[in-house]
Amino acid sequence: MAHSASETLSSTQHELEKLVTDLRGLISSRDLDSVPEIRALRQRLDDGMQAVRESTVRAAQEAARQAKDAAQAADRYAHDEPWRVAGAALAVGAVVGFLLSRR
Repeated sequence: MAHSASETLSSTQHELEKLVTDLRGLISSRDLDSVPEIRALRQRLDDGMQAVRESTVRAAQEAARQAKDAAQAADRYAHDEPWRVAGAALAVGAVVGFLLSRR
């Protein structure tokens, strides 16, 4: 699940960077260098992209941490309650087997 979230964040970041690159291309004309608003817009775009990059990294790290915590909790539970885990796996297997046999 964290892998999927990471891929989504990466894809979103890529699309946003592409959009900003296209926008910068539109406003990069040397004729516009003398316009203070254009310089300010370029700076805001650069600052915004840096913030997006940092936010994406933090989100991916948080997703990875949550996935690791969930895996550790599941591992602890499986070690603390092995018969419950085995019973649940047996029950799920029986239901899946029953459903597949009806086809």
